[in-house]
Amino acid sequence: MRGRSDAGMTTAEYAVGTLGACALAAALYKVVTSPTVVSTLTELLDRALHAT
Repeated sequence: MRGRSDAGMTTAEYAVGTLGACALAAALYKVVTSPTVVSTLTELLDRALHAT
């Protein structure tokens, strides 16, 4: 069919990309705020600040 428009395709691609980015951000947030990672980062910063 000639003259068919794909104008909405870019909007759909942006929507899928945005959802993917949000999912990745949520997963990264869960990892970074886990008690193990928080305690490791706290210990690392404490060592760095009190190094002699």
